[in-house]
Amino acid sequence: QVHLVESGGGLEQPGGSLSLSCAASGNIGTLAFIGWRRQVPGKERELVAEVSGRGNIEYAETAKGRFTISFDSAKNTVTLQMNNLRPEDTAVYYCYADVREWGQVQFADYWGQGTQVTVSS
Repeated sequence: QVHLVESGGGLEQPGGSLSLSCAASGNIGTLAFIGWRRQVPGKERELVAEVSGRGNIEYAETAKGRFTISFDSAKNTVTLQMNNLRPEDTAVYYCYADVREWGQVQFADYWGQGTQVTVSS
């Protein structure tokens, strides 16, 4: 089993910054990618940013230039630094990872519990 524990989030004013962290633990054999998606009521979860096990990074268009994702492989921790926040960034942010556990053949998706980010004056 793999567990993702998120921290960070909260309330911030427009133009401000927040940082989200997600620590992955458990039976992690191979990490295909890890990252963040967000969701607002009535809409599907959308990509924010993710990093592959090889270090390739992908950002959503809305995140480019404002958000930075980083991964500490020694700690299996992914961090999302969000700058210049906008009200439309308000959402529940979910950490996720695509992992193949030791002894397994298939990869599986794991999700954190979600953390609320609210951008409002």
